Formats: sequence, structure tokens, C-alpha cells
Amino acid sequence: MSELVASFAANLKKLPGISHLAAINLLDAEEQVVVVIENKPGSQGSLSVYNHLAQTYGAITPDAAKKGLELFAEHTEDARANPGKHPNIDRLFGLINEKKTLRAKHVFAV
Repeated sequence: MSELVASFAANLKKLPGISHLAAINLLDAEEQVVVVIENKPGSQGSLSVYNHLAQTYGAITPDAAKKGLELFAEHTEDARANPGKHPNIDRLFGLINEKKTLRAKHVFAV
């Protein structure tokens, strides 16, 4: 992906499909599930972004999180202004600030 369009909806169209996924489990350094992002209305955009980041970076690293904030586009500023409103974006801010990495474990749809 070279040039990103400014809107989240346009960025989503450039990301790999997620129809094969039921969810992504994000695991901390102790292999504990921190969060599950499910393939359901309201979280499919986040699932697309996190799936892309995991495929591209191998994990949700601080660098991956920075790219994720770019992909979330206008929602990133809303999340910055309203902590707690967008937990999947808040998580990316946290990974950058704390210099932590989460491993993504894909849960495939049956």
C-alpha cells in the first residue's frame, strides 16, 4: 500500500478480506489472551486493520500500531479526543507508548 486515502472506509477497501476469519485473539508476552476482535458488525473494520497489521508485521508491534493509527484515519483523532470510545485504537496508542507487542492468533471461520 503506497498512498493511503484519508478516510477509514477507503483504507478498508485496500486491505485483505476477512471472510475466512471468525476472530483474532491478541496475546501478550505470557501468551494470555488480552482481547478477542470478532468478525461481527461493529468490529469488522478493526478486525481488517489488525489482520493486515499481523500479516504485514508478524505481530502487533509498536511500528505496526503506528501504521494502524494511519489506517484508522479520522477515527484516530476521535479516539485521541475521546479515550475509551475506540478501544481497538486506544490499544494501539498503548502499544506505542509502552513499547509492547501483541501476538495475533487467527481464529478461522468454519
